Amino acid sequence: MLKSLMVAKAKEDLEQEQLDKEAQKEKYLEENAPALNINSMSLEELQKLCEELHSKIDIVDEERYDTEVKVLHNSREIKDLNIKVLDLRGKFKRPSLRRVRVSADAILRSLLGSKHKVSMDLRANLKSVKKEDTEKEKTAEVNDWRKNVEAMSGMEGRKKMFDAGAPAQ
Repeated sequence: MLKSLMVAKAKEDLEQEQLDKEAQKEKYLEENAPALNINSMSLEELQKLCEELHSKIDIVDEERYDTEVKVLHNSREIKDLNIKVLDLRGKFKRPSLRRVRVSADAILRSLLGSKHKVSMDLRANLKSVKKEDTEKEKTAEVNDWRKNVEAMSGMEGRKKMFDAGAPAQ
């Protein structure tokens, strides 16, 4: 619905624009080219009128030729510039980007230059993990594993024999 309304409005605007152009054209012709009454003119007056019209036609043709030459020159210049742009695009290849490791200090130094004096220690904000905690967890896992093996083995005699070979504590 909206699309059809927009198309109808555009069509009305186009028709109105054409009517305006025709009115401007008629107005211009009335101002610059008044109607001629040739019936009441003598032969000399007709010849004089033809000479005036011919000179006006020559002036208009010269202006038309000048504008055509200017347009042709500009179009050639645009074409040449487009060719130059395409040539320049073809000569330079964009390098493939690589991942670079840069510290936060180096980034700040590159952005701020010599103004950068404070060093950022990003590791200070990280949670610290103690090594003792990780070692206790490993030994706890080992103890649990041994208990599970003892409970599941069912070979009490062999275990006693193995324990007897070990020095007493």
